[in-house]
Amino acid sequence: MTADDPKTIRRRKVLYIPGFDPFPPRRYRELYRREGAEQARLSGYALRLSAGSNVRSWQVDAQIEGVRTRTDFEVLVWSDLVAEGMSTSILGTYATLLRTAWIYLRSGAIRRLMRLRKGPMIAVAYSTVVLILQLAFAGVIAVLAWWACAVMAGGYVGQALGVAAGLVTGWVTLRWFKARDNRILAHYLLHDYAYMARRKGAYPAGFETRLAAFADRVAATCATDAEEVLVVGHSAGVHIGISVLADLIRANRIPDNRCAFLSLGQVVPMVSFLPNAQRLRDDLHLMGGQTLVPWVDVSAPGDGCTFALCDPVAISGQTPRVRTGPRILSAAFSRTLTPAKQKSLRRRFFRKHFQYLCAFDNLAGRPGEYDYFRVTAGPKRLADRFAGREDSPSTLRDPDRRAARRAA
Repeated sequence: MTADDPKTIRRRKVLYIPGFDPFPPRRYRELYRREGAEQARLSGYALRLSAGSNVRSWQVDAQIEGVRTRTDFEVLVWSDLVAEGMSTSILGTYATLLRTAWIYLRSGAIRRLMRLRKGPMIAVAYSTVVLILQLAFAGVIAVLAWWACAVMAGGYVGQALGVAAGLVTGWVTLRWFKARDNRILAHYLLHDYAYMARRKGAYPAGFETRLAAFADRVAATCATDAEEVLVVGHSAGVHIGISVLADLIRANRIPDNRCAFLSLGQVVPMVSFLPNAQRLRDDLHLMGGQTLVPWVDVSAPGDGCTFALCDPVAISGQTPRVRTGPRILSAAFSRTLTPAKQKSLRRRFFRKHFQYLCAFDNLAGRPGEYDYFRVTAGPKRLADRFAGREDSPSTLRDPDRRAARRAA
């Protein structure tokens, strides 16, 4: 691409929608700064960050593929809703565990999900098993404390002291586990899956209000001088982006050839398979057949926290009569990361889920492989960058057919 190519763009605005993450926007700014510098070093282009107009934004000046570009980034914040959804007591967490398990089992969603990629189901099982083990361990500690007091004091006094000691030590043990959940992630993963399950897939009123605010922000950004407005959704941010863009398309608020959608590491079936998720299913049906917003979906089988290479529209049973998207591409960690990098990430499952936003250090086959920084700060529109690319041959659109093949 040359600077005088009519398809070259120099001004872009990126609206990034995080996943279920209680952290502030600076986390993503610093991640982009660090990983962008590393990718620029590896790939031989220039990338420089500067402050944006507020704490949710930053600016990127780049020279990629021989063209100077400027990109304005903004994080569409819903971390306050995430924090609110996670602010339950320990007893509330176990009540949430029981309620969420019942909803997924009773609705049959868990059975359908198990026919897809195994990674997210392992994450669900992990959080459930770990929380149960923590409760069992706390129970053992409580019984030991009760027994010790009962033996030492004896009689009714010993029994009373034992009960009190058991309750206190059991509770302290559970609090100790929760205080270290930033490493274990059992509480976090449970609340991630439970957030939309509490209303069986229907969006809460406060969540709908935030979606409307996001839609207004996207529409306002499309009215600026940006040559491309790129909406990027990661993890749970993918179904948020789908609903926001679907609302804008219904309201005729998106101009032609202005907006694009990049979805990364999606977990859409966790919501769309729930019985009351008709709102999301309708949005998927619309997005799968529209032509206003090019949609590219990127995932990787090496990411155990996503439904890798599953077409979110088709898997949810919402394929329109004329399918226009999304284009399903693989980040192919086994090819785009060096063996040393893959080894360093082997047991860091959560870090792998963020690899789409990070540098790839295996340059074999570039350009053409997925590169987050070329996509977000380079001179090509999303649709042009991946024009002619076929869907990954491993794309899954019919889980029942896959199950039938396994049975055969």
